[in-house]
Parts: sequence; C-alpha cells; structure tokens
Amino acid sequence: MKQSMKLAFCGVMAALSTVLMFLTGVAPTATLALPAIAGCLLIPVVVEVGLAWGAGVYGVCCVLSFLLAPDREAFLFYLLFFGYYPVLFAVLGRISGRVLRYVAKLLVFNGALALEVLLSLYVLGVPVESFSLFGPMGPVVLLVLANAVFVVYDLALDGLILQYYRRIHPRVGKLLKGK
Repeated sequence: MKQSMKLAFCGVMAALSTVLMFLTGVAPTATLALPAIAGCLLIPVVVEVGLAWGAGVYGVCCVLSFLLAPDREAFLFYLLFFGYYPVLFAVLGRISGRVLRYVAKLLVFNGALALEVLLSLYVLGVPVESFSLFGPMGPVVLLVLANAVFVVYDLALDGLILQYYRRIHPRVGKLLKGK
C-alpha cells in the first residue's frame, strides 16, 4: 500500500473521530457514547495499516479534540480510555489465556477509570458528591457497574472487529491497494 493512501485513509479516520468529539457539545448526553464511537473508528486504521498508524491517529485526535471538543469530560474519556483501547485491544488480544487477558484488560480499564476520576475531581472541578449517588457505598457501586459495562463494551468491540474483518475489510483492503 502506498504511503499516500495510508496517510489519506488515516486523515479521514482522524477527521471523522474529531467530528464525533466536536459533537459532544451538540449532544451533551453522549459524553460516553461519542468518545466510544470515535475510538471505534481506529479499528479500520489498525486492521488496514497497522498499530503504529493507529497510535498516530489516536495522538492526532487527542490534540484536535483538546482544541475543538467542547465537553472536557468527554475529551478525558477519549484521552484516557476510549481513544487508545481499540489499538491496545489488538495488543492485549495476543496474551495467551483468556483469564490473564481479561485481568490485563480490567487493570487497564480500572487504571484509566481511577485517573479519570482524579482528573475530574481536581482538574475539572467535578464535586465529590456526584460520586456518592448511592450513598456511602456509591463509589463501590459505581465501580462495580463501570466494570460490568466495560466487560459488555469489550465483548461488543470484539464482535465489531469480527464483523469488520468479515464484511468490510475485504472491500476496504482492495480499495486501499488500488485493485
């Protein structure tokens, strides 16, 4: 594949991801959904041109989202998890042993979650009371729920990647190779 085709393809994916992050200002209720969808746009980049290009597109999207995305919390979700996780998914998928693979994935997620909470509290100024939604056990309940949602997200991402390989990859691969 020619370098110009790789660059153009990655530029289009970066632009689409950035537009989705910009839309967080239009649809503030999509603070989690739009960064997750924007991150999923890295799947074709990783499949078609490789991990290094996927990491590059992630970096470009982070910079552009920092400058253009009006929802700072959505930007943090993209920066700290949703943006790089589809790229990391390919790396973590190489770990042999399903249990060990999920332990690694959960460690990554919980590390990102802890960093997100700390930055939300101390940088964005989100009040501590917002984490006590369910009383004194609120943070624990939210942590358990967040981990359950992550497992569902991870399974959905796995299915999305599988469907991409089956249905879209043959067509996009031919298009990018000029055949």
